[in-house]
Amino acid sequence: MFNLLVTNSSGWNPNRGIMDESRTLEYTAEHLKARFAPNGVFDLNAVKELPTVFASENRWDGSQPPARVGTLTRIQLIGTEYHLEYIIPPIPNSLLFLTAADDLHINTKAHFPESSRNHWSIKDADLFKILLKRGIGQRSKPKVFNLTDEPVNDNLVAVMMPFDAAFKPVYETLETAISEVNMICRRADDIWENDHVVQDVALLLSKAAIVVCDLSGRNANVFYETGIAHTLGREVILIAQSDTDIPFDVAAIRHIKYLQNGEGLAKLSTDLKRRLETLKARKLIE
Repeated sequence: MFNLLVTNSSGWNPNRGIMDESRTLEYTAEHLKARFAPNGVFDLNAVKELPTVFASENRWDGSQPPARVGTLTRIQLIGTEYHLEYIIPPIPNSLLFLTAADDLHINTKAHFPESSRNHWSIKDADLFKILLKRGIGQRSKPKVFNLTDEPVNDNLVAVMMPFDAAFKPVYETLETAISEVNMICRRADDIWENDHVVQDVALLLSKAAIVVCDLSGRNANVFYETGIAHTLGREVILIAQSDTDIPFDVAAIRHIKYLQNGEGLAKLSTDLKRRLETLKARKLIE
């Protein structure tokens, strides 16, 4: 599901734009109107959670600016206009309105095609899956390991932590907590499918929907695995025994702090289960 915002042919400004209130939810299916504008009131918090395509009306000569995929960060209704703030990094309009239009539920056959009218619509399609399928936004393949084409397992939780006997009680706590929310817990040493450990780690990270990373002791391997998980777009839950274990680059990301004793591990279990339940509920809503 995603927002499609089409502005005039001059294109979107780098991080701020305006959309007329009267143009919202044009070209939008009725069930989506009911969901995102119950009782006729536009749910701004709900639409902010959706990925957004920022496109421009097509010019007769095809010289319009490229479309972009980004995130709405702030929406304000001032008078009869929505003032938008967003983060966007380009995709050609031709790919958006021609190659992938049908898959993205973009109406190019109407009397006024969506590509010719500025408006705000909501589409019930998996934006990123379709764009990646079309080769839009794909990154170069890794050279050190390969990623699987298998779908992500929504019930699989990968645990990245030091391979150290001292962490055995921690892993047992995580494993039990994960099973108690009816999810599957796996660690890289649970599998041996390849000659190189890094390949098994990469495959586990690519299959898992959620990754728990224990940064305790500032283990270099765990830092590397955390970076892969973030790059793959996984839901990452950081845990650590000390705030000093959290490197500067991820210090702004919320984490679960725990102590390695009976009371501390019990709290870790409670905190982890609460976070997993939240992520599961969010997935059901999506």
